[in-house]
Amino acid sequence: MPASLLTVAAICFENSEGQVLTVRKRGTTKFMLPGGKLEPGESPKAAAIREIEEEVGISLADADVTFLGEWRTAAANEAATDLLGTVYLAALAGVPRARAEIDELRWVDAYPGPDADLADLAPLLSECVMPELRRRREARR
Repeated sequence: MPASLLTVAAICFENSEGQVLTVRKRGTTKFMLPGGKLEPGESPKAAAIREIEEEVGISLADADVTFLGEWRTAAANEAATDLLGTVYLAALAGVPRARAEIDELRWVDAYPGPDADLADLAPLLSECVMPELRRRREARR
């Protein structure tokens, strides 16, 4: 049973090649969507928009962001901790750059095959967001 719960919000940017932007925070090993913890009284959407500006230097307006889903998973970098993550979609306008606590940016396949090694991805991304993106893509076909 997890000792604590982190509540976060993130943005999923997908490029035309079917890849999503991920970040690795300083002192961690897992890649995740850019985003972070909510401040007191802050909505998930506002937190996601604020965190994107802080972490990768991309400015988004409220209208630029659409809801993708909300999931509860294991936290990527904290033992005995669950994560409640609200994820939004947005078009990438500009060039993301690692800022604040971000050490590295990496584009990863949003639709990995069954043999793909996802071990260095956060559970929220690999177990929830990627399957939802796949479901939505298949529904459009």
